[in-house]
Amino acid sequence: MRYPDAPRLDIVEDLHGSRVADPYRWLEDPADPRTQEWSAAQEAIAAEVLAELPLRARFAERLEQLVHAGAVGLPVWRGERAFSTRRDPGQEHAVLRVREADGTVRVLVDPMELGPEGTTTLDAWSPSWEGDRLAYQISSGGDEESKLFVLDVATGEVLDGPVDRCRYSPVGWLPGGEELFYVRRLAPDQVPAGEEQYHRRVWRHRVGGDPADDVLVHGEGLDPTNYYGVRTSSDGRWLVVSASAGTAPRDDVWLADLAGDAVLRDLQIGVDAQTAAWVARDGRLWLMSDRDAPRWRLAVADPTDPASWAPEAWTDVIPQQDDAVLSDIALVDGPDGTLQVLAVHAVDATDRLSLWAADGTGKVADVPAPGAGSIAGVSAPHSGGTTAWVGYTDYATPPSVLRWSSAEPATLTAWEQAPVAGEVPELTVVETHATSQDGTPVHLFVLSGTGAPDRPRPTVLYGYGGFNVSLTPAYSAQALSWVAAGGVWVVANLRGGSEHGEEWHRAGMRERKQNVFDDFAAAGEHLVAEGWTTHEQLAVMGGSNGGLLVGATLTQRPDLAAAVVCSAPLLDMVRYEQFGLGRTWSDEYGTAEDPVELGWLLGYSPYHAVREGTAYPATLFTTFGSDTRVDPLHGRKLAAALQHATTSEAPIVLRNETSVGHGARAVSRTVGLAADQLAFLAAHTGLTS
Repeated sequence: MRYPDAPRLDIVEDLHGSRVADPYRWLEDPADPRTQEWSAAQEAIAAEVLAELPLRARFAERLEQLVHAGAVGLPVWRGERAFSTRRDPGQEHAVLRVREADGTVRVLVDPMELGPEGTTTLDAWSPSWEGDRLAYQISSGGDEESKLFVLDVATGEVLDGPVDRCRYSPVGWLPGGEELFYVRRLAPDQVPAGEEQYHRRVWRHRVGGDPADDVLVHGEGLDPTNYYGVRTSSDGRWLVVSASAGTAPRDDVWLADLAGDAVLRDLQIGVDAQTAAWVARDGRLWLMSDRDAPRWRLAVADPTDPASWAPEAWTDVIPQQDDAVLSDIALVDGPDGTLQVLAVHAVDATDRLSLWAADGTGKVADVPAPGAGSIAGVSAPHSGGTTAWVGYTDYATPPSVLRWSSAEPATLTAWEQAPVAGEVPELTVVETHATSQDGTPVHLFVLSGTGAPDRPRPTVLYGYGGFNVSLTPAYSAQALSWVAAGGVWVVANLRGGSEHGEEWHRAGMRERKQNVFDDFAAAGEHLVAEGWTTHEQLAVMGGSNGGLLVGATLTQRPDLAAAVVCSAPLLDMVRYEQFGLGRTWSDEYGTAEDPVELGWLLGYSPYHAVREGTAYPATLFTTFGSDTRVDPLHGRKLAAALQHATTSEAPIVLRNETSVGHGARAVSRTVGLAADQLAFLAAHTGLTS
């Protein structure tokens, strides 16, 4: 292919004694005429290449059916009202609904009504304790800026908003629905240039009041990259505030008695651990923590007695388990009125349910799950009751909700099923383990069609490996479409995720990040050795941190796979902190400001690992113009570097999409992107059916 001219500048910086070249720095600036001309030429190439892919139309047709499968969210109960999301076939976005006591259901927030063009997204929502008011947050054009509104649930009238700068803001209501706690960034003119996405504060707000009159609660003088959490007790007495510096796997936690002096007192400060704390309806302080328990534990303390807040004074309700990671809990009443805990644990990336006594006397029962899948949370009314609701999905089941009762603790029944559009292909799911370079076993889910398909087959290997994200079984139209076409789809549970707890996460971050890439390469080699595929039929795919994963894989192991999809990626790891939300990720990766940590980053940074005269695999970069998390510059720079360096005839293509960002998008946009990605991989792995 003939690629657009991309001048290589003689930019070499001395960073802590290391000479670091950056020939394509000019591509960082989207306003530079050179960048605009080069990008337009890349878009023309991408449009031509993608339009000519033989299977694109067929993938789009299949995806149109499978993506339009519905999705049902877990209900949140407030009084006799249940709030939840639902997306039906044909809808671009899920709507937020309320179910009344008589069973009638009304739509409260429909993103398509707010923005018929489909670029408005519902980011978050929180009903008041009484269920008569709802705080919700929306964004437009993929910017994820989250403007906050409050509406009257009975009438649908908007009572407050928009309140801007509420990105990543939790909401903690006070009883009565007149006041709430929330998180908001300082105004741009109050912070240093370039730090407009930081400097959050916790505020107390009166519904309908001017946000300028909000009461500052917490955050002044603390780390500007802090993300804050807020939780209130249903009686309004207790406030819990937490803070983590960026995405660091540790937090500080404070507790205030709002019925007393309302002073936030230290619960956990300066500890290398995560603790979620709240005061429940039984009046006890509940603590879910990985402190001295990397697979998490659940404990209780007395909120009125600071001496009981010390970890050695906690009373375990669910102690750390040897082979399972605790991820969620719900408090329920037993048939005799005693308090119980419905808990979710993950074993080798598959979720299990169990019931525990709230007095710490141990497990009561195991609850059989409907299959080898994922439990997307458990929910129960905060006021009590014998019923809980369980979110469930697996590779063939769209997100649905099941009902559980303590009267029949071994039974889960359907509560609300997500509709399926079209025919879901039958699947065979095989679980296997690869062995990484240092001997660590790496769990894989291998998805293929039923029966005994011919081997080897074109195969997509998908991974993430970072930020404590666990890849558990979940409905995926993209995976199902690939399998329906005769391919094999594989999900790898790499270090850096949370599949085996915090130790597994930390084994793939900072100076140990190379473990993630080694795990992924080992997974690819395992699939070849076991006969599932060949190197010529193997593709690798990932997005965001997973884009970094496949970027490092294609530069470290260009021989591993024949095709790569690298989406919304981080790729220049020397300068990543200077753009988007990069500064908040330094605890995950390290910082170039430190000479030792710069060495870690240079050791795998894909942009800096490109070598001229190398035959690189076919690569499709997909970036998003409104991405405020990972700047599209990463894709531009590596695409230019690979186009210059490769000796292969395999194409290096950059697809940029406008008016969408890093997160949620309309269903039709999802279909177009996924069809391009799958058709590209099919063309370069030999998938023809």
